[in-house]
Amino acid sequence: MAGHSKWSKVKRIKAVTDVKKAKIFTKLIREITVAARQGGGDPDGNPRLRTALAIARVKNLTKDNIDRAIKKGMGTLEGVSYDEVSYEGYGPGGIAVIVDVLTDNKMRIVPEVRATFSKFGGNLAETGAVSWNFETKGLLAVKETKMSEDELMELALDAGAEDLKNEDGSFEIFTEPYQLNDVKAKLETKGLEFEVAQVSKLPKTMMRIEGEAAEKMVKLIDTLEDNDDVQNVWTNAEFPDEILEKM
Repeated sequence: MAGHSKWSKVKRIKAVTDVKKAKIFTKLIREITVAARQGGGDPDGNPRLRTALAIARVKNLTKDNIDRAIKKGMGTLEGVSYDEVSYEGYGPGGIAVIVDVLTDNKMRIVPEVRATFSKFGGNLAETGAVSWNFETKGLLAVKETKMSEDELMELALDAGAEDLKNEDGSFEIFTEPYQLNDVKAKLETKGLEFEVAQVSKLPKTMMRIEGEAAEKMVKLIDTLEDNDDVQNVWTNAEFPDEILEKM
């Protein structure tokens, strides 16, 4: 997991300042609907739904929207059926990219994703081409806290977390995916608040990218994330500070 923190910090900043909240909410509602359809509407017995609800609450999705999404997933309200698929590819400079999609039209999304990769100097690849370099973990990004790193580490481990990283004073806690919500709930009883609570695909090894290639990579990520069908974009790109400051 070493080296991923700067990108997750960038995504955290982007999430705080993103003015396109309606698009974020659409993606959250879609995830809740699919989670309820696959595992039922009771979060106690549905880990994926439990995690989706934790993320939705961090993002301030309203209870009415959450309830409607669950009902659509359960079939008690009319809704759209979504297919879940991940695409793998390479960005400029050979950077690994995974694109998680929830779509009601796979015939539409495939050429859109392929065209986006091509536009910014990348290409789609076969399944398994880059996913070997990523591991799925729960990620909790801590809001401002006066606790020391040692204090946070002790609390996190006691709550069932696997690890804690400190990136320039920003603390990130890592869990097994199925333990994300339980660890979050236990830490909240200790007064901690979180800017991010999500299941993430974290790169095992990073790849440095600079100059024009880095700028193209940023545009590739932004364009993919702007697609309504794209839920998440994961990459092993390590950007220089001057690129991060522009994001």
